[in-house]
Amino acid sequence: MQKLQEGSTLLLFIDNYLNTSFKMTNDVIEKYVAPRQSAEKEIKIFFKQRSTITGIFVKGNDYDSLKSKNFWRIVTNSNIAQWKKTKDLNLAKIFNGVEFTKLSE
Repeated sequence: MQKLQEGSTLLLFIDNYLNTSFKMTNDVIEKYVAPRQSAEKEIKIFFKQRSTITGIFVKGNDYDSLKSKNFWRIVTNSNIAQWKKTKDLNLAKIFNGVEFTKLSE
């Protein structure tokens, strides 16, 4: 049983190390999002301290300014259908990329 506890502690240590040492910079996020943005692909966004959401990263007039500060305009799952019909940027929310831990399709 001692060996299992040591292994679990090691895995926990590695997980904590990876989560604190890897930062979701604007460059990392942009590299992932850019090829999916024009196709309006839905992306799962995992956060450090909140529930995972699914959303579409959208570009507004302030896209470059927000991106430079690692802020992202995202239409969340509950508004995606309406956004696809209207393209209304008021349906989007702005999220801080520093809080992201993982992006996936």
